[in-house]
Amino acid sequence: MVEYGNGVGQVAGRAGGGNGGGGSTDIGASLGQFVNESAHTISTMPPAALLAGIVVIFLGLMFLKRVF
Repeated sequence: MVEYGNGVGQVAGRAGGGNGGGGSTDIGASLGQFVNESAHTISTMPPAALLAGIVVIFLGLMFLKRVF
């Protein structure tokens, strides 16, 4: 990287071994991204898959009602 003149700019952000050691996570941004990606995934699903998901959720709720 140093050969191209970007040695300090690219390596300085990764000096601690990546995001695993002491990096902070923005929980609000992560939650917003999760909601956004979930809404996108659901909006792009075909109707048959949506119906199957609703049936599975409904059956799961009925099962939980019988157990508890």
